Amino acid sequence: MDKYIDEFIKYLEKEKRYPSTTLNSYKRDLNNYYSYLTLKKINYKLINKDEIREYLKYLDNLKYSKSTISRMLSSLRHFYSYLEINNIVNNNNFKLIRNPKKEKKLPNFLQIDELNKIFDSLDTSTPLGIRNRLIIELLYATGVRVSELTEIKLNNIDISNKEIRIIGKGSKERIVFFGEYAEKYLKLYLNNSRNKLLKNKTSEYLFINNTGTKLTSRGVELIVNKIVEDISLKHHISPHTLRHTFATDMLNNGADLKSVQELLGHSSLSTTQIYTHITSERLRSVYLESFPRQDEWY
Repeated sequence: MDKYIDEFIKYLEKEKRYPSTTLNSYKRDLNNYYSYLTLKKINYKLINKDEIREYLKYLDNLKYSKSTISRMLSSLRHFYSYLEINNIVNNNNFKLIRNPKKEKKLPNFLQIDELNKIFDSLDTSTPLGIRNRLIIELLYATGVRVSELTEIKLNNIDISNKEIRIIGKGSKERIVFFGEYAEKYLKLYLNNSRNKLLKNKTSEYLFINNTGTKLTSRGVELIVNKIVEDISLKHHISPHTLRHTFATDMLNNGADLKSVQELLGHSSLSTTQIYTHITSERLRSVYLESFPRQDEWY
């Protein structure tokens, strides 16, 4: 089976052009599954619905979250569809298994004072400082995923129109926009800092690390972690938090849900709708503070 896992990953990489972070998730999910089958002495070609359910119980007992189990299940559905199309298995029983019910967890986002605290903390007197400021500016201004940010190439950027062409999940393209703050630091970075970081090397990618090579998603996570640690924010912040903040602020300032869906690159509107719960709570608090006769309603 491991032979087919390798072939499947190559197919996703070459044919579907999946980013490295997605490929790594598939590899991890499929290798975990293969280890389980080996342990239980189950033939991957003959696995039935009951055995699949037992595997899901096994994952649940290992304390994997429902969202992680859903992702693993999605990986296996996709893998078995590939096996079925290539006549390696007769059917795909994973299509008959539903995802576990999603945990109702609202996305974490930043308040405006926390966001300003992050921006104000960044020292832009060094090439790395300017790069880090641009990372935060673009994550917030565009709402891109960190994996999408690190894949931005120079020829994807249209500074005059303040646009960036993003290659998202499944190689789907979309255009995102940025404002004057991000433009300012983008120009500073491109005109000076980036060349210093390259150290006479060349790269087609926008973001460069301190060794002159492409910055990775993990590198961005470490940068954000260091910023948060330095300013002592009370709750956990990740690069994805800035994406949540972008979506929340867009909706709070009048953007329609469909537009936010397009900007985030969500394939389904239902994924974007989770942000309406956040904005509804904020609207309720504004109403209670502002409506002059609200006491008579309660």
